[in-house]
Amino acid sequence: MTSLDRIMTDLPRLNPGEVWLAGAGPGDPAHLTLLTLSGLGQADAVVHDALIDPRVLGLARAGAELIPAGKRGGKPSAVQADITAQLIALARAGRRVLRLKGGDPFMFGRGGEEAFTLAAQGVRFRIVPGLTSGLASMAASLIPLTLRGVNQAVVLATGHGADRADGMDWAALARLDQPIVLYMAMTNLASITAALMAGGLNGATPAAAIASATLAEQRILVTDLAQLAERVTIEGIAAPAIIVIGQVVASRARLLELLPALEAMAR
Repeated sequence: MTSLDRIMTDLPRLNPGEVWLAGAGPGDPAHLTLLTLSGLGQADAVVHDALIDPRVLGLARAGAELIPAGKRGGKPSAVQADITAQLIALARAGRRVLRLKGGDPFMFGRGGEEAFTLAAQGVRFRIVPGLTSGLASMAASLIPLTLRGVNQAVVLATGHGADRADGMDWAALARLDQPIVLYMAMTNLASITAALMAGGLNGATPAAAIASATLAEQRILVTDLAQLAERVTIEGIAAPAIIVIGQVVASRARLLELLPALEAMAR
């Protein structure tokens, strides 16, 4: 038995009547955690988000029921209350349930809401962390999200609901002058960038949009804050995409300049 076999054998068991709220990572199956992989191999029912890569779902055990429960902005979506009710019903029927979410279940994925409801209903559950797309997309794009001498913090925020009166105080984020990583921001990107500049963030601040991070179709657009919304439209960058705004974005170009020299050294 290999060391990996021993690790997999020693992982927790997904028991009948139990729900695992698991993260599937940023997209590519290579970024699954071992515990999520184990859950896929044990579950009787996999209740999954819309953006889960088919290759990930293909790792579910033979005979597992695959149940779509995706929520997509601006498109017909499952109602959250119905999703949670289905998790409870499946668990009470004695099924081993994997609730599979993109990224990490507690990062803008409503995993917290589901956990509270499961707990209130007496359903056993486990949280299985995943690699959140807001961080993974930066690494996959050669953007070091923290860099000594450049930044001391990172802001993770959602652009969903940014057009509401009770939404984010973008001026306050602008004053921090630290990198801002935005999830679900494509619909409101123009108003968000305008609010950040109105709050004092320089329009020349480097910015990037990363679509389909870690997948073969990944696209990376690098520009500045003032032009970001317009360039995204012109280039046809569409969701799912992560937005990052901050001086760390400029590091990508410097790393790309060094790559030819590294490749020459390897030959």
